[in-house]
Order: sequence, then C-alpha cells, then structure tokens
Amino acid sequence: MTSTVAPTLSNSDSDSSHCHHHSDLSSTIFKSYLELSGEQQNEKHDLIKIQAFLTSSRSGALSCLICLERIRPSDPTWSCSSLCFAVFHLHCIQSWAVQSSNLAAARAATRAATPNESSLLWHCPKCRIEYPKSQIPKTYYCFCGKLPDPPHDPWVLPHSCGEICGRPLKYNCGHHCLLLCHPGPCPSCPKLVKSKCFCGALEDVKRCGFKNFSCNGICKNLLDCNTHRCSEICHEGDCPPCKAKGMFKCQCGKVEMKRECFDRVFRCENPCDKLLGCGRHKCEKGCHEGDCGDCPLQGKRTCPCGKRVYEGIACDVAVLVCGATCGKMLSCGFHRCPERCHRGPCIETCRVVVTKSCRCGSFMKLVPCYQDMTCERKCQKMRDCGRHACKRRCCDGDCPPCSEMCDRKLRCRNHKCPAPCHRGSCAPCPVMVPISCLCGETHFEVPCGAEAEQKPPKCRKSCRVGRLCRHASNCKSHRCHYGACPPCRLLCDEGYPCGHKCELRCHGPTPPPLPEFTLKPKKRRLNNQIEPTPGSSCPPCPQLVWRSCLGNHVGAERMMVCSDKAIFSCDNLCGNLLACGNHYCTKVCHTLVTSTSKSDRSRRAETCEKCTLPCQQEQEPACPHPCPLPCHPGACPPCKALIKRSCHCGSMVHVFECIYYNSLSAKEQLTVRSCGGPCHRRLRNCTHLCPETCHSGECPSPDQCSKKVTVRCGCRILKKELLCKEVQIAYRSSGTDAKDVPRNQYGLGLLPCNSDCRSKVKASGTQLQRRKSKAPEVNLYNFLKCMLHLLYSVFWSSRWRMRCKIKFFVHQHEEKETKDNATKRRRRRGRVLEDKKTSTLQRIVAGIRRFLLFVIIMIALIASVYLGYKGLLWLSERMNEAEIQRQRRYTRT
Repeated sequence: MTSTVAPTLSNSDSDSSHCHHHSDLSSTIFKSYLELSGEQQNEKHDLIKIQAFLTSSRSGALSCLICLERIRPSDPTWSCSSLCFAVFHLHCIQSWAVQSSNLAAARAATRAATPNESSLLWHCPKCRIEYPKSQIPKTYYCFCGKLPDPPHDPWVLPHSCGEICGRPLKYNCGHHCLLLCHPGPCPSCPKLVKSKCFCGALEDVKRCGFKNFSCNGICKNLLDCNTHRCSEICHEGDCPPCKAKGMFKCQCGKVEMKRECFDRVFRCENPCDKLLGCGRHKCEKGCHEGDCGDCPLQGKRTCPCGKRVYEGIACDVAVLVCGATCGKMLSCGFHRCPERCHRGPCIETCRVVVTKSCRCGSFMKLVPCYQDMTCERKCQKMRDCGRHACKRRCCDGDCPPCSEMCDRKLRCRNHKCPAPCHRGSCAPCPVMVPISCLCGETHFEVPCGAEAEQKPPKCRKSCRVGRLCRHASNCKSHRCHYGACPPCRLLCDEGYPCGHKCELRCHGPTPPPLPEFTLKPKKRRLNNQIEPTPGSSCPPCPQLVWRSCLGNHVGAERMMVCSDKAIFSCDNLCGNLLACGNHYCTKVCHTLVTSTSKSDRSRRAETCEKCTLPCQQEQEPACPHPCPLPCHPGACPPCKALIKRSCHCGSMVHVFECIYYNSLSAKEQLTVRSCGGPCHRRLRNCTHLCPETCHSGECPSPDQCSKKVTVRCGCRILKKELLCKEVQIAYRSSGTDAKDVPRNQYGLGLLPCNSDCRSKVKASGTQLQRRKSKAPEVNLYNFLKCMLHLLYSVFWSSRWRMRCKIKFFVHQHEEKETKDNATKRRRRRGRVLEDKKTSTLQRIVAGIRRFLLFVIIMIALIASVYLGYKGLLWLSERMNEAEIQRQRRYTRT
C-alpha cells in the first residue's frame, strides 16, 4: 500500500513565518502503535494501511478500482472487510457482484449442475476474497458498520460515523477497537494485561495485542519422553523432540543400539521366528511386542476360491482345490475369474470382449475390457470464456477452463488483463500509480487510470534543488516548489587569485526552473531538458597594492592596481643564487621564475645564467677520479668508475665500482678479490697445483702434497704409485731438489730396474719391426673391404648399420695390435687415426646420398610434369567428344 509523510500545507516561502495551520496528526497518532509493533511486520503493515487510507481520504485521492472515478465524500461506498479493505462505490460493487454470481450460475448450467446458493460466489475486485451471493451489499454503511447511510460532515472523516469503532479486535482477545470509525483494519489491542511468557516461567504486564513474548531464558518444560526437559530458549509452540541419546532395545528385545530418546521405540529387521501355539509353524511377523497369537491355519479352512469348507484338517496339511470355477471379481470390477479354483492371484487384466463407447459418445467398438476407448474427434463446444473452443480430443463434455490469456484492455487503458480468458468484465488493474510532490517526500497512490484527475499533494519539506552558486551552504532553505528558485541575495565573496574577494552581490549560476506538475514527469523531463543559467564572472580586482620589480629587489616597489599585470625592471644587478648553489647571477634585473623545494627553502632562479665552472668538491670516500659533473648543488654523486683487480691466484680479473671497492676495509678487499675457485698456483716443491681455495699470500704446507704420482724405473717398464710428499722425500734423500725436476720426468728413475727389464725391451723391439712391415698390406686390405661394405650399406642398409660395419672392420686390425702390451700413447694415436678415417668415410657416404636424393627428386618432378600434361590432353579430348555428342542430340531433336 502507499504511505505518506508530512502534512498538507502551502508550499510557498512566505507563509512559513506568519501563517499557522493545523498540522497533520496522523504520524503522531500512529507513532506509539508503530513503536509497539516492533519487528512484527504484519502489525506494522496494517497500521501503515490505515494511515494510507486516512491520508487518501483527507487529500481527496480515494478512487474506485472498478469505475476509476474519484470517490466523493457524499458517494455511497462499500469496503472489503476481509483482507484488502479497499473502498468502492456501492453501485459499482453491486454490479460487479451480480455479474460474478450470474457468471458462476452460467458455468454451472453448462456443466449440467444444479447451482445452489453456496456455489454462487463473487470475489473482491482487489484481493479476490470470495463472498456468497447472500452477502451482496444492499445498504450504505459507515466503516465500522454501525450506522447506515452516514451523513456527510465536513468535520468528520468522509464515510465515517464519527463514533468509536467498537469492532472486535483480532485474536479474539475480548476487547474492541477504541479508534474513531476508520477505514482499513483495526490495530492491535492496546490494553494492558498480565501475560506469561511461552514457557510460563515469567509473568509481566504487556499490551494485549503483544502479550505473547519470550523471556529469553531456558524453556525447561518436560518433553514427550517424560524424562528430559527442553534446553531451548523460551519459544512459541510445542517443544522439539528429545535429542538425548541412550541405549534402547527393539520391541522383540533382540537388538540393542544407541538412539535418540524421541526415537527409542523401534523395530529391528529380524523376523520373529517364534513357534506358534500349534508347535509346527513359526511366527512370520516382523519385530513386535507381546504374544505371537494362534496359528492362522487352525480351525475352519476353505479352498482357494472359498466355495468349499474343510474342518478338522491339520495346520501343516495343504488344502485341496475344489475344481469349480474361481469366480472371484477381477480388477475391472465387472467380470469374474473364469479359471478353475487355483492358488495365487487371479489374472491382472480382464480380457473379456465388450462393446465400449468413447468418452464423447460418438464412436463404439468391441475391445477387451481392460482397454480404454477414445476417438480422434475434437470437441467443438465453447469453453467457459465463451471465446475459444475446447479442441480437446474425445472430450467427455466437462471441458477444462480456458488456458488462453485474456489480453483485453483494462479500464485504465494502460495495461492488459493478465488473467486467463474469462467471461464478463475483467478485474480492475492491480497497478497503483504513485502521485507525489516534486521532491517525492509527500506522495500517495491511486489506481491506474485514475491519476488523470488527481492533483499533487502540498509538501512542507525543503526544496531539494541545490543552489549552484558558492552560497549553497549559507543560504536559507525554502520549501518544495515548482518553477525557478529565488535568486541568492548574499555578497559574492569570491576569492581572486591575488587573495582579495569580490564585494558585489552574488552573480553565480542559477539552477534551471523546475517543471510544472505532469502525470508523466519522466517523458516530459526527457523532452524538455533545460540547461542551468551560467553566472557572470567577477570583474578584475580593483584593489591597490605594492608591486615589486622583476628581480624582487628591496626598495624598488611601486603602488599599482591589483588587476594591472604590468611589470617593470630596476637597474640593479640580479644577485640571486644560481642553481649550483655556489655562485650568484651577474645579470641586470630580470624576470625570475622561482620554485621552492621542501628540502631547501631558498629560492632557485630558473631564468638566471647557467654556471659553467667545473665541480671542485672533494669526493667522499677519497677517490683519485674527478667528479664528471659541472658545478652542481649538494654532494657529488658516487664514483661509478670501474677499476680492475686480479684474484690472489691470478686466474681471474675482477671489475669493481670505485665507490664500492674503496668503501671496503682492507680485510673485506682481500675477501672480495678471491675468485672462490681452487688456487691455480703451483706448489713450490712439486708440479701440482695448490689444493686450497683462492687465497692471499704463500700457499700453505707445500711439503705435504697428497697427490698421487706414478714413479717409474729408468727404462719405463716398472711403475708404482706414490704420494707426492713421499716422492719429494725420495728426491731430497738422493740429493736432488724436486722443484728442479722437469714436469714430464717427475718420478722417473726413482725405481731401480729389474733383471727382466732388458728381455722385455728386446721382445718389444722385434714385435714392433714385424708390425711395421705388415702394416701397409693390412691397411690396404681393410680399406678395400670397408669400401665394399659401404656401397652395400648405401643401397640396402640403414645409417646406423653402416656405421657399425665401418667401426667393426676398422677396429678388426686394431684389436690385433692392442693384444701386445702397447703404451698408452700409441693407443691414443690409434684412436685419433680411426676418428679421422671414420669422418672421411661419413663425408663420402653423405655426398653419395645427397646425389642419389637429387636424382630421385628430378626424376619424380619430370614424371609428374609428363603425366600432368598427358592428363590435360585426355581431359580436353573427352570434353570435345562430350560437346560433339551434345550437338548431335540437339540437331536430332
């Protein structure tokens, strides 16, 4: 529903100071009710609904939803007393109710039903609450229903009797409404009564309409288990089930498990299996408590069809079938089972052939009893709406309601009916149109279509259109209005850049005039966009000030108008400090463009001469390089010159920045110069390198070298590995200094020759002579053999197989040579020769392969060109033949 704020007073600015009108008391009356309702939204909604009805009645905005006409104070009315409490003209609601009840009677007649008074219902146009035909209003009553035909009194609310309402309040508390006769629902009962909280532990005095409350304590009511108590906070309604857990047994007592207290009675899934009274059969029931009962097979027993009775048969003896026809009623409900007496259920579907008619009765056919009979004929009867046919296949006459949308224009002429297609007039438009003042604070709602005759409410709120001048915060506010806002009458007081202020009356921009009231303000504002009126700028500053010369010299000022920007120069020297901060400007008085930094508050003249002298400051720390910058302010930048320093072992040259290297201590410089790798200097007494990390000074312990040295005899046949320090001791014992021994002879001759040395030397000499004499023949043979296998691998073998064969035949001769005890130097020489031969053969093979690949590509290219040419000739011949055949056919026809 709608809600309004603010009383309806004049919107002019002049009547606020000396005119006194009665104020709107609706907000004061309902304030206490709204505060008591608290968080109960239903109560608050009803109170807002009452306040909206009162505001609409007072402002003349009450409209009938059926005819969309304004309800005048003298018009007879009827109000819905069930849910919406909407107000209608009496003759409108009577016509509406008669049409609705007649439509219900017509619907009952089409369905061949006899209508009664209880089935002839009509509904409220707004909330759709149904009323019987007997409650069609016939007399005009006031809102409370006590006074028929209430007279119009200008001092009393229209359509009210002016007396106390007296209607019983909701919840049947026994009290009655104490407000004056009013529209809408009655508020909650305001009587003070003693009431207990939900759990009953606390008793307090509360309003009767809000007597149900919670004490926010623990409930402590006894739960359904009669053992535990409720642990929830004081609540409304029954207590929740008991959640306490315990061990409980099932009904038969076989299973014990942990369950919640409210679910302590349960049945297990195990069968009973106890012997019945006959002693022959077991109980087929599930888990249960108490006795199992007698055996169901004792006493009188019948055959499966129930026609023959047997007495005195033991319970464990099966009853015989009687042989007669079963005769039990089948599921269709018309025919009986034609089979002989049998055990088990009868057939599920009845297959007796009967004559059935379809649902609409236009077609008959012999079909089995279980099948439904339908035809394809579409029903042509009109539905309840009277506009659309049924069109349902094989309809039984009871056509369903129309599923189409009504989609007819409503009385408001703005919307279409959203209800399903129906007879009679459509329901009123449910849309409510808000009508408000310009600022939107004071508003009310009217039914859609009735807004054309409404006027905007008067508002006492301040105008929300802000002033565009600089006095928006100081100017007095005025009421919500239409049209242009009054002009500002304060002094401009705008500040000039020079620091003075404008002393004229405000001449700033003004907002555009507000539009007049319209029913569609959005479209009107979009079509008529008015720009604000720009204000005029302030005139030049007329104040007189003292003006300095270009160089701001003391004693050279002149009196001038503040807005006059003329400048002058005196004949003094500039004398300003240059940008370097060390020298002064020697020019004649000139224009200065000064800037002030946060770190140095002295002026820096940017138009003075530039200092060209070199920098003469001493750098810190001390450095042999001069400052590369010209004369400059502040400290010199760090020296970035690069200096070279070799590492301690001499294997690497480090490059450092001067500022970095000179800022280190002597110990740190020695640490930085180390390359971090092994020392590359030779030890003093041997041929090995220092094992320590790159370090300064002499290498430590040169006599303790732990490297292994191969010591040989004089003829190089005997050898032995010794530590370098032991070799040095041997040299010293023999009177020789180890550092004077050449590197390739280090350790040679320290072992004495044996008696076998001479014989081994002679044998090796003879074998060498034989190998040299046979070497050319073997090499020629191996070369020819390798070439044959190479040609075979080019055409028939893969690349890796070729390499394997080459290596095999090349190494075949080398294996024979390495059988002797050849020296390591000879073996290394043989490997180098082998690699050279292998690389030469590989280059030859690669060249042959490239040549063969080129030949194959050229052959394929020539073949493709030739075949393409032949194909084009063949295609052209076929096309010529096809054209000739086509021309022959054309000449024949």
